[in-house]
Amino acid sequence: MKLLVTGGAGFIGSAVVRLAVARGHHVVNLDALTYAACLDNVATVADSPLYAFEHADIRDPAALARIFARHRPDAVMHLAAESHVDRSIDGPGAFIETNVTGTCNLLEAARRYWEGAERPAGFRFHHISTDEVYGSLGAQGRFNEDTPYDPRSPYSASKAASDHLVRAWGETYGLPVVLSNCSNNYGPFHFPEKLIPVIILNALAGQPLPIYGDGSNVRDWLYVEDHAEALLRVLESGQIGRSYNIGGESERSNLELVRMICAILDRKRPWPEGPHADLITFVPDRPGHDARYAIDPARIRDELGWRPSVTLEKGLERTVDWYLANEAWWRPLQARAGVGQRLGLGA
Repeated sequence: MKLLVTGGAGFIGSAVVRLAVARGHHVVNLDALTYAACLDNVATVADSPLYAFEHADIRDPAALARIFARHRPDAVMHLAAESHVDRSIDGPGAFIETNVTGTCNLLEAARRYWEGAERPAGFRFHHISTDEVYGSLGAQGRFNEDTPYDPRSPYSASKAASDHLVRAWGETYGLPVVLSNCSNNYGPFHFPEKLIPVIILNALAGQPLPIYGDGSNVRDWLYVEDHAEALLRVLESGQIGRSYNIGGESERSNLELVRMICAILDRKRPWPEGPHADLITFVPDRPGHDARYAIDPARIRDELGWRPSVTLEKGLERTVDWYLANEAWWRPLQARAGVGQRLGLGA
């Protein structure tokens, strides 16, 4: 297939681009190259005849129309989004513009292209979203595809809105859409403002390891390359109009997660002044911090035969090894706006 991947220079998008090219798909990577994007993420495929890059913004309808006309994709995988909760608290407008208006623009460009091509039966619009649209769980239960939406942050509200738009374009215009909602991703090329890279890089520098509140917030962790595999499975075999929850089946509290990373670093890069866990520092909690996310992945397992292949223990080991070996990638990114600063206290 020829895939149009939006946000393909970001963390998850670049994993999709690398895997899709490896599988023999033609990939057009559409990315605005905002602060969290990095073309080094796709350097391994940049010279492939199966890869093309378009520097464009999904907020620009004219650019989208031009790209669809030029490349005539068989499918769209929509990953471009503002995604950092703390930044959404301090500046929600950018999240509405990109995640809501940008998604609307992309849907309209895809619809016009699809209708102009006489509605090819194989066309797909795959919208990639987050489990945060479902809100916050207590100690029991898991999100499934029928869980009511209950977003609690500007970020999750903007993603919930984009999910609703995608479903509306499927129902109203017949656009062949599929959706997926994932749990927290981690792995190589994770932008260094997110929890796991912050902990790894601060530990390497002997700096405090910040944990919000008391560290009891629970997340389900999904290795990014497993997620990329699941996304291609949904695109190729998912039922039109259906959504699929993609989880890592690896719940941990933030405090447990940080202690796991510290234990790995104690073995691989000992800190001269003692165990890395001695650097753990509890900081004021994020406003509206969701207590727990957990995914029930039964639908994608039963219908599409997908399950995560990388355990959290193995995935964290791989991730730490990658950051230890790739300082040339992460060091320049630490100088980008907002990285290393405490954000999200604007409320």
